[in-house]
Amino acid sequence: MLDDIKKTLWATADKLRANMDAAEYKHLVLGLIFVKYISDTFAARRTELTMRLTNPGDDYYFEDASTDDLAAELEDRDYYKEVNAFWVPESARWESLRAAAKQPDIGKRIDDALSLVEAENPKLKGILDKRYARAQLPDGKLGELVDLVSTIGFGDTPSAARDTLGQVYEYFLGMFASAEGKRGGQFYTPASIVKTLVAVLSPHNGQVYDPCCGSGGMFVQSEKFIEAHGGKIRDVSIYGQESNPTTWRLTAMNLAIRGIDFNLGKEPGDTFTRNQHADLRADFILANPPFNISDWWHGSLTGDPRWVYGDPPQGNANYAWLQHMLHHLKPTGWAGIVLANGSMSSSQNNEGAIRAAMVEADVVEVMVALPGQLFFNTQIPACLWFLVKQKTHRKGEVLFIDARKLATMISRVQSEFTDEVIERIAATVAAWRGEPDAGAYQDIAGFCRSVPLAEIAQHGHVLTPGRYVGAEAVEDNDEDFATKMQQLTVKLGEQMAKGAELDQLIRQKLGGLGYEF
Repeated sequence: MLDDIKKTLWATADKLRANMDAAEYKHLVLGLIFVKYISDTFAARRTELTMRLTNPGDDYYFEDASTDDLAAELEDRDYYKEVNAFWVPESARWESLRAAAKQPDIGKRIDDALSLVEAENPKLKGILDKRYARAQLPDGKLGELVDLVSTIGFGDTPSAARDTLGQVYEYFLGMFASAEGKRGGQFYTPASIVKTLVAVLSPHNGQVYDPCCGSGGMFVQSEKFIEAHGGKIRDVSIYGQESNPTTWRLTAMNLAIRGIDFNLGKEPGDTFTRNQHADLRADFILANPPFNISDWWHGSLTGDPRWVYGDPPQGNANYAWLQHMLHHLKPTGWAGIVLANGSMSSSQNNEGAIRAAMVEADVVEVMVALPGQLFFNTQIPACLWFLVKQKTHRKGEVLFIDARKLATMISRVQSEFTDEVIERIAATVAAWRGEPDAGAYQDIAGFCRSVPLAEIAQHGHVLTPGRYVGAEAVEDNDEDFATKMQQLTVKLGEQMAKGAELDQLIRQKLGGLGYEF
């Protein structure tokens, strides 16, 4: 039911944008959904308070309260703060905006409402994007968008509102990423990739960090994992950083509507030159950095303490990201990073030397080769690196998993991992690591193999799984071969006969034109 609602909402919203670029339009749509959410959760809390304040059997009962007394009591901000509901001033509440949806100044009214909400809720300062008055939508379209968002029912309780809106928000993020294509990948990592990282790392408590967090998908999937396994999201602390200001706002809204407490730094900023969590040592790091970026270097990074295994080449940030992650891990921490395939084998500049140093230091734990067409923004083949600061098991070995053939196509240009494939990868890693109840690990030709460091050194410290896991075992026997050979021979005979027919026909046609040969 909710899936149908999401699809209908997207189809209508996409139609309303007319000729407006999806990259600009997404901020208008997602911002309005966020405003509707905070207003609905405020209204739900207000309704709950009204019932409790007038119920003689409730601890909140307001004895002999007049209508005016009750109205004044309902405006007490502390009632809302105690359940983490945002305080929404009257003129910024959704019904006020909806009533003015057809007014020509609706854009300015929305901007003013956002300013009021920010002023009343310091946690949202700088997060709400006030761009509605200058939106380049055709006349009346913004009002229609307000009406559309008004149809989304977020539930009668704050938690129901959060669950519904979170799913709508996440769905729209993915659809906008698809609509934007290459640019969409800058803020959104496809869900099946994030699910794979989360399933392997299982970030259940402690500090979770993403230094290039996009729209916050790693944190959202971590929340889902924790809740699915009976934990509580407050058992983890969320830390992130993002350099793009508009994407930084998307992340903050995505987390705020889910009630997830977060620290994204004081402002957007470059992770390398303006590291806003310099002292952080995290239990889990999940990240999808931009692939192969060449303009990342700054002179101030020379001799940076993060470059333990060698100075990263100035023309490619891949090994800067890997070393940044390691630097921010606790001794017992674990990191999962998405990178381009070239990172596993490149020897340009000093990348090969850095990789060799990391392998010999035994900080590389698992390597996973991914299928193509998983990403919106690039067809560059990608892989997953899993790093540890200090191995506690399988010392001197690296687990290689080749998952290149395990994707399912979901459109002409897009593929994904099914939940079953994700579980297979996670279960393989858990067994290899000796996790409780994970079962015994065994190498599987063509899929996974545990390889000693000495063998990796013999291959020049190249970390491409296909080099180590071998070919998938194929069951065959003489009878099967004989049958196949007979079938192929018959088919070949048929094709040769058809070829002779066509050859004769061509000769006849040419003869009719006066050409003989």
